[in-house]
Order: sequence, then C-alpha cells, then structure tokens
Amino acid sequence: MSAKIEVKNLVKNFGSNKVLKNIDLTVDDNEVVVIIGPSGSGKSTLLRTLNKLEEPTSGTVIVDGINIADPKTDMNKVRENIGMVFQHFNLFNNLSVGANIMLAPVELKKLDKDAADKQAKKLLETVGLADKFDATVQSLSGGQQQRVAIARALAMNPDVMLFDEPTSALDPEMVGDVLAVMKKLAKQGMTMVVVTHEMGFAKEVADRVVFVADGKILEQGTPEAMFDHPQNPRLQDFLDKVLNV
Repeated sequence: MSAKIEVKNLVKNFGSNKVLKNIDLTVDDNEVVVIIGPSGSGKSTLLRTLNKLEEPTSGTVIVDGINIADPKTDMNKVRENIGMVFQHFNLFNNLSVGANIMLAPVELKKLDKDAADKQAKKLLETVGLADKFDATVQSLSGGQQQRVAIARALAMNPDVMLFDEPTSALDPEMVGDVLAVMKKLAKQGMTMVVVTHEMGFAKEVADRVVFVADGKILEQGTPEAMFDHPQNPRLQDFLDKVLNV
C-alpha cells in the first residue's frame, strides 16, 4: 500500500501552548482513518495541518509525495486534491446550491460551465439532494447544507477528503443522512481522515482509529482492537465516558 499522507515529528505551538507534540501518522491510499479523543486534545489542529490551514511549527507533512510544510510548496495546487468539510458548512449564502458546487471547478478552470453543471447535478444525486440544484442555501436544513458541502468538496475530484467534526453542529436526526454519505464515499475507496465524536461511525467505517489526547497519539489500531480491547488507560477512560453516556 502506498502512503497518501505521511506526518513526521509534527509539532504545533500556539504561543507557549504546545498543541501537537511530535506526531507521527501515516494514512494509506483508500484508507479511512478516524481520529477520536477528548475536546481540546489537538484532533482538529492535526487535521488542519494536513492541508496547511494550520502552519506546522516544525516537522514534515507529506501529501501525495509533496512536503506541504515546505514554504516553497504551492498550497493552492496541493489543496485542489484535498477536499475539506468543516463543522460549519462554509457555503456561500448568496449563491444557489448548484452554483456553490460549480464555483471552484469553474474558477480554477478544471471544467467549463456545462461540464461543471452536469457534475454538480450528479454529485447532488450522490448526496441524496438531486432536487436542490436551484435551491437557496438558506432554504436547506443543517444536514442538507452539510451534504452540499460534501458535494462541493467532491467537485474538485480530490484524492483525499478531510472531515472536521462534520456532524457536531447538526441536530441528532440529521446526523444519519450525513454519515450515510460518508459511508458511501468510504465504500467507493475514497481516502478519508475524519475527526468525529460519532463512535458508531468509527466502529463501522474506519479502517483504523487513532486516539489523540494531550497533543499526542496515545493508541491506534483497528476499530475492533480500539473499542473492544483498549490498552491505554486514557483511552479506556475516554471510551467509558463516551460509550456509557
């Protein structure tokens, strides 16, 4: 298996606050890696260094063979291959659903308008919103907006999809629809790194679960190993809290 992402000795400080402490992580092609851990453990910061939304303090982050920690790297080019879905959907409220999805491929000259239009309609089918092409963003529920955000990220045909707590801003009944789309992507072989509090999703979809606490990876393994036979006391304690709520 070839590595899609390689993180070595990654350190991220915000002032005197050490948020990530010498993280090493490899994500293979077509692998679904789910990152879990307590709030404030550094999960989202780790995810955001993978497309340089957070600048590493030191260490290397290699995506598709390119070291993005190198200041000379053209990040706009690299980001074309990395889809990102945020907790808050970050859609453009002044554009229709279809226009939101078409924007990047047309602007970056990957597709002409007709091809982008066709692709956007197809992606809306993929995320179960085929009838929403002309809808306004405000007319959608949170769960629908998040599915549009996923479609928008897919419009650039990324090699890797990053999800930063994609369901945490949603009402409970909307969570299932978004997770269903993510499961579908995983089945299609998309390389995914997902920060989430959804333990059921981690159990069902992850190839590997990574437990982060205090800015370090304390344990990682298959969902079965992590949930049924956790070794690290911090992980045991964390799972006791989140699974017995």
